[in-house]
Formats: sequence, C-alpha cells, structure tokens
Amino acid sequence: MKSCLVVDDSKVIRKVARHILEGLDFSVSEAADGREALDACNANIPDVILLDWNMPVMSGMEFLRALRETDVSPRPKVVFCTTENGVAHIRAAIEAGADEYVMKPFDRETLQSKLQIVGLA
Repeated sequence: MKSCLVVDDSKVIRKVARHILEGLDFSVSEAADGREALDACNANIPDVILLDWNMPVMSGMEFLRALRETDVSPRPKVVFCTTENGVAHIRAAIEAGADEYVMKPFDRETLQSKLQIVGLA
C-alpha cells in the first residue's frame, strides 16, 4: 500500500485529504506543521507528501528545503496543496523541489490526477 503524509495546519483539510486518499488506497499519516512533518519523515518515509504552504512553526517551503537537504531515501514525491496560486509561488515551489502543485479547495478527481502525474495513482 502506498503511503501519504498530509501536512496542513487545518484539521479540516487533513480530514478531507485523508478521506480522499484512503479511498485511493493510501495509508495516511498527518502532521500539523513542517517540524512535525520532518520528524515524521525521519521516522518513516512516505511515498508522497501533500504539503500546505502557510503553516506555523515551519512553513511548507521551509519544510521542503529542509527535506531536500537530507539524504532520505527513497525520496518522497511532494505535492504542494495551497491557496497560493501566483506563478511566482508555483515556480518557487518547483524550484525548491516540489513535484506537483494543487489548488485548494481540491476534490478527489483533482488530487488523483496530480498523484497520477507524479506516478503514484
């Protein structure tokens, strides 16, 4: 079974994402900020990370940069999931190591298509 770490400070978003992902046969774990997510990755590398941009403690970008500086293997796919839709934000996320980008709010079809693009659905 494929695994996904959902990283978002919104409990509602984590719950919605979990519901969709479990319906797509993913095992799902959650983190409320980038620091929790980094700790989770150090304990158990997921296949994919669904990552919010704006979070307290450690933002999505800070987490992504820290993750990409580690030598975790295999390297998880990262899908940014955010309300930030400017071209500059998307470019910055991709340059920092994100594999794909999905806008909130998202539905099952949108998320599934992004997971297909990164080779996981």
